[in-house]
Amino acid sequence: MASKSEAERREPGNEQAIANLYASMRTELNQIHSKITELEMEVSEHSLVMNAIQPLDPSRRCYRMIGGVLVERTIKEVLPAVQRNKEGIEEVITRLNEALEKKKKEISEFEAKYKIRMKKSDNDLKDDSNKKEGNAQGVLVGPAGSSESQVLSS
Repeated sequence: MASKSEAERREPGNEQAIANLYASMRTELNQIHSKITELEMEVSEHSLVMNAIQPLDPSRRCYRMIGGVLVERTIKEVLPAVQRNKEGIEEVITRLNEALEKKKKEISEFEAKYKIRMKKSDNDLKDDSNKKEGNAQGVLVGPAGSSESQVLSS
């Protein structure tokens, strides 16, 4: 009986609670996606640094930012550290991708359970009708020799 009450607590009570829970799930999905994108940019930056310093003399001085402090090191000390950091970030990206897929599955199950369908906004509906009818609205530009005031007044 205790498990039944736990299940009831986890189940949203009304439509507003369902909508709020769904919105929070979508927000969490977007946050995971944003973090993956951010970390992929960091991996790219690490690769750029590695490619830039690999051909250089290993005893050459270089500077590395560690915890907000600029530290002088040699390339042979910095290169392995940058490589380890890059591998660690790639591992985190892998875990986040797994979490992203799990969250997508959870959301799709939630959508199926509560029969949630995303409504198109009014702007999307107008855009779709314009595409179907071929009514493209745009800016009319005069001949190349016309002045800006003539283009604006037409």
